[in-house]
Amino acid sequence: MIKINLLPQRRKKKPKPIPSFLITSVGLTAIALIVMVGLVFVYNSRLSSKKAQYKMNETKIAELKAKIKKVENYEKLNKTIQEKNSVIEQLRKNQSIPVKLLDEASSLLPNGVWLKTMTLSGENVNIDGYAFANSDIVSYVDNIKSSQTFTDVFLQESKSTKVETANLYMFKLTFKIKG
Repeated sequence: MIKINLLPQRRKKKPKPIPSFLITSVGLTAIALIVMVGLVFVYNSRLSSKKAQYKMNETKIAELKAKIKKVENYEKLNKTIQEKNSVIEQLRKNQSIPVKLLDEASSLLPNGVWLKTMTLSGENVNIDGYAFANSDIVSYVDNIKSSQTFTDVFLQESKSTKVETANLYMFKLTFKIKG
């Protein structure tokens, strides 16, 4: 017996081969993706190390700024101390001037003359005083003029006054101290 199959037979189609350019492009894309993923990891690790380095540098800068501020404060303190020392030294040097002035002015006083006030401002000296006679005042002015310590001696005023029961002469005298 012969069998005849009237139903059409289906034949399996042979699959078409994948074009080679498609395979190579997929392969190249996969390789490129793998390379890119690798580069992302490498650059992320570098970035994180740079961030850590940056934070360390920031903390180091903050520490150095604090140290710089301490040094600046120390320098300011040192400068103020030096200024105070120079003022103290200047005061020590100037301390002897009034003593020398009083010594010299009192040694030149003739009998019958006494001083009421003596004012020193810079190198200018103002004296107010009393005397029994006008000639005593003139003698005192001449003594000061002949002194090596004083210059520009000027008798501003000499007038007769009455102090309690005595007739006296009040005088005002100005001069300068040399050097």
